[in-house]
Amino acid sequence: MPALTPRSSRGFALCAVVVCVLAVAAAVVSFTKGSLVLGIVWVLLTGLTSNMAWYYARRARQAAPAGPPATAGE
Repeated sequence: MPALTPRSSRGFALCAVVVCVLAVAAAVVSFTKGSLVLGIVWVLLTGLTSNMAWYYARRARQAAPAGPPATAGE
């Protein structure tokens, strides 16, 4: 299996954020329509996807190459 690159990690993080926002919207709609159980399922999915977004965003930051090294004379 190929290693994840910073670019693919950023893509996974972005997809997770999109799914998280959609799950929040679905939870709000479910609760307003009176479906408590389905709303709770959407809230749990929101928690899962937000954790995935944080994980992949952090992984992309750690894997990204650092800026140019500072010289001692500056």
